[in-house]
Amino acid sequence: MLEEMGKAARAAAYTLAELSTAEKNQVLLTIADRLEAESDAILAANELDLADARQNGMSAALLDRLTLNPQRLSAIASDVRKVCQLADPVGQLMDGGVLDSGLRIERRRVPLGVIGVIYEARPNVTVDVASLCLKTGNAAILRGGKETWRTNAATVRVIQNALKLHNLPAAAVQAIENPDRELVNQLLKLDRYVDMLIPRGGAGLHKLCRENSTIPVITGGIGVCHIYLDETMEVEAALEVIVNSKKQRPSACNSLETLLINQQIADRFLPAFTARMAQEGIPLHADANIIDRLQGSPATVTPLQDGDYDDEWLALDLNVRLVASLDEAVDHIRTHGTQHSDAILTRSTKNATRFVNKVDSSAVYVNASTRFTDGGQFGLGAEVAVSTQKLHARGPMGLEALTTYKWIAWGDDTLRA
Repeated sequence: MLEEMGKAARAAAYTLAELSTAEKNQVLLTIADRLEAESDAILAANELDLADARQNGMSAALLDRLTLNPQRLSAIASDVRKVCQLADPVGQLMDGGVLDSGLRIERRRVPLGVIGVIYEARPNVTVDVASLCLKTGNAAILRGGKETWRTNAATVRVIQNALKLHNLPAAAVQAIENPDRELVNQLLKLDRYVDMLIPRGGAGLHKLCRENSTIPVITGGIGVCHIYLDETMEVEAALEVIVNSKKQRPSACNSLETLLINQQIADRFLPAFTARMAQEGIPLHADANIIDRLQGSPATVTPLQDGDYDDEWLALDLNVRLVASLDEAVDHIRTHGTQHSDAILTRSTKNATRFVNKVDSSAVYVNASTRFTDGGQFGLGAEVAVSTQKLHARGPMGLEALTTYKWIAWGDDTLRA
């Protein structure tokens, strides 16, 4: 099964690589239109997936990730249309010149070929990946979580029908519908056909792919994100950024997990902070060095447990710790962070510069919410993933991250001396 999917995807990739930007955009516009026109089928499939998920006791955070509704589906279609408006990197001349030999040499962006993506309860990923891959002339093999198999299958059928309307191979976007875990293991070994693999899920999935894949793997999406509040920041301004980072969408990988508070600001910050957390319904998990100061406050406070600093809550819960300095905050982030998104709230240019230079994350913020780490928010359009590694891409992966390059040398019957 996987072997045949791989062969078909490779053949489709060769076809896609010859399309012009205008032709690719027309396909994407048709996909966006069909997603809205056939939304009833996708939403009905999603409701079946949701019913199973509720029966199986899925958490509220994961249910939120799984849920589609007319508004979300319309937003997904809108994101596809936005991809049409983005510059096509394929064919872009990166650099070049004339060599002493007389060769005119160019380095030009080209599609990667076939992209494999493994993801969990995020049905929007199906469309995001498909649209970005098609825009860059890549074929895609998608393996969503068993929780979303009906939603993914219905969505891919819509995409494939749109491809057929443009006389393009349906195999340009394929989904592995069978939930058998063995198929994931087979996909990891499909290096003859798949050029890059992107796992979007928990630490276990990333570990499985890194240890077993014979295909280059891009890992990311696990976000243990931090905010460091230094002694120079105003309380009210800090609270607004903290609440947005935690509450705007708690189930997202770029939501705040741990707040590090400089002890010099604690006395004037903590009363307003605990009152605001109680108002927003944000439970606090307090480090031993701060819990005594939070007892009796209006907030819900429980002691931090082993491992809390290293896991995503994906919920409204927030870890809190006092630190003596920026260096101690940075040490904490280096120890417990995932190189995703980390921020400093400060009015000191010196502190901001030191934080930016010392924190080695894919996105570092000064006086801004961590929730901006997103392809759309960064102006890249829909993203295929957020990479927390350094090769071959880092941060939100938009169109350029789905390309490689080739060297092209133009000669005039040129011979090497």
